[in-house]
Amino acid sequence: LARWLVEEGIIKESPLPLAGGAGGGPVFVASELSPTPNPSRKREGDLATLAEQAARLCKADLVTEMVGEFPELQGLMGGYYARAEGLDPQVADAIRDHYKPVGQGDDVPTAPVTVAVSLADKLDTLASFFAESMPPTGSKDPFALRRAALAVIALIVSNQIRLRLTDPILLVAHRLWRPPEWFSKHSENEWVGDELERTLSLYPSELVDLLSFLADRLKVQQREAGVRHDLIDAVFALGGEDDLVRLLARVHALQAFMATDDGKNLHAGYKRAANILKKEGAETPLPLAGGAGGGPVSEGTADMPTPNPSRKREGDTDAETALVNALNTAEPTAAAAIAAEDFTTAMAALASLRAPIDAFFEGVMVNDPDPEKRAFRLGLLTRFRDAVHQVADFSRIEG
Repeated sequence: LARWLVEEGIIKESPLPLAGGAGGGPVFVASELSPTPNPSRKREGDLATLAEQAARLCKADLVTEMVGEFPELQGLMGGYYARAEGLDPQVADAIRDHYKPVGQGDDVPTAPVTVAVSLADKLDTLASFFAESMPPTGSKDPFALRRAALAVIALIVSNQIRLRLTDPILLVAHRLWRPPEWFSKHSENEWVGDELERTLSLYPSELVDLLSFLADRLKVQQREAGVRHDLIDAVFALGGEDDLVRLLARVHALQAFMATDDGKNLHAGYKRAANILKKEGAETPLPLAGGAGGGPVSEGTADMPTPNPSRKREGDTDAETALVNALNTAEPTAAAAIAAEDFTTAMAALASLRAPIDAFFEGVMVNDPDPEKRAFRLGLLTRFRDAVHQVADFSRIEG
């Protein structure tokens, strides 16, 4: 797992040159995951091999008499032994520091080899205990899994590691079980990280529980850091997000936006639109249509037509036309900004909807007796709601 984190480019080499110097270099250790190092990717291969070597040796000092006598020296003694044996200093440092961060306020490792081993160690521990149906229960956490989860979060956030958490969890799961269903389609040494839902279905449901457990720990950590719990819930409610760096960037942009008048007023407009749609039985958000100027077409009901609310019609009021134009601009702008992970720009695009939605509610009767007008206006509100849902589920935001 430590080697995989490097080879996948998740843990990257620091700009400093690798230790060893001329004539030196790491010892290549064959592994089941990676039997032969790739000479065409020397520097990355070196880092991956150092990470694997440190991972193989990081628990060795647990069987020494020194650590047996003084358990608090675990890791520290391993670092001394590794140096005395002439191993690469990066390996010795990783053995010494791979337990970090141990608790709140502890130093978070930044050296690439140490980060790879520390993150792999904690992810392996979490996935293995959850796979055996041994999660923390209530106040009982004999194996410090909550602490391990917080350490994973600290490592990822402090080092800005771009990682889909599902991938290493599935990798650990595959190494533990290799269920029979898997072998009917794949070779023994193959691991498939695609088709997440199908792959997860091959493993115990406890692995899905682990993702929820990590999400809950993140919520706790962010609340302690001063982030509103409802804003965290609003982003988590979108689902399918397991890149913590991207998720937190979205949360922090949302918190800054909701502190402004535009954010508060847009939220008020959203609540009003959502309440109307709820009464009309259109609670389920519609999928966003692709392309600039597009938008979802209202599903309508059995007794009303389904006019397309993505373009204005002859006879529309000024308020309807203004909202159509604003949505046609804001939707693609917000979507492009989100794809570029520029969540501040996405929020600014949504803020441009504030005045048009206020004017719409002031100047238009949504539940018009004319079924076509009514369907068109409900479709506009659906587009507005879905545009807002690109960044967060505003129904989870309080106040």
